[in-house]
Amino acid sequence: MEVSVAEVLRKKNPAAARWIPGFVVRYLTRIVHEKEVNSYLRDFADLDAIHFVRACLERMRISYRAQGMEKLRPDGRYVFASNHPFGGADGLMLADEVCKYFGDVRVVVNDILMNLTPLAPLFIPVNKHGRQNPEYLRMFNEAFESSLPIITFPAGLCSRRTHGVVADAPWKSNFVKRALSTRRDIVPVHFDGELSDFFYRLSNLRKKLGVKANIEMLYLADEMFKQGGRHFDILIGAPIPWQEIKKGGTPTQWAERIRTLAYQLKKSKQ
Repeated sequence: MEVSVAEVLRKKNPAAARWIPGFVVRYLTRIVHEKEVNSYLRDFADLDAIHFVRACLERMRISYRAQGMEKLRPDGRYVFASNHPFGGADGLMLADEVCKYFGDVRVVVNDILMNLTPLAPLFIPVNKHGRQNPEYLRMFNEAFESSLPIITFPAGLCSRRTHGVVADAPWKSNFVKRALSTRRDIVPVHFDGELSDFFYRLSNLRKKLGVKANIEMLYLADEMFKQGGRHFDILIGAPIPWQEIKKGGTPTQWAERIRTLAYQLKKSKQ
């Protein structure tokens, strides 16, 4: 069980993959840490999905402390809506914590992550760059209709630095619509932390040059491995009942309000 960058490129866009030079593929192989990722896949191949997550966090020496889970009912149906400063490690940590409390969890992710086969049972894949796969849409609908807790990062991409401040882009409102239609309460979540200066500078340069392709995303695996040895705090807010959301306000307004509540968790801790 291994991941191949060349194979992922071929599956995702066969036409474009034929024209990518070999040296580019080799560079991508290095920056996504293909060798290290495959060592995890080999060494932890016998573990189920959540124990695979825990083994990865342990090997990377990533630790965390969560505050606020006691605000939630063990039998509640929740959507955890979180900021996304790390683009990977935050999802692993939050999945671990939610699973400790509820026994299972599903995480809305970019469908390219389905190539990490041991983690696939935890994932609700979404195609962010094209038509939705009917099977993935079925998985999405079934997860929201179920009693399982769901984690989502409504910005759709990891945080960027603007005028010296690292924060999410405006949150998309689909998670609010889905929570309402399936009668789920929404739980705001906040992580504190940043990626490297290189990542943010590349992002800002790309925007200045008018390049629409999110090329800095290629470095997210590299950024995740840089988080090794660090400790993080997860701040979990009070759940917002779906009935309250239904009383008034558009999904877009609620998405912005919940985003604000997530960032206020950091201020209330200080």
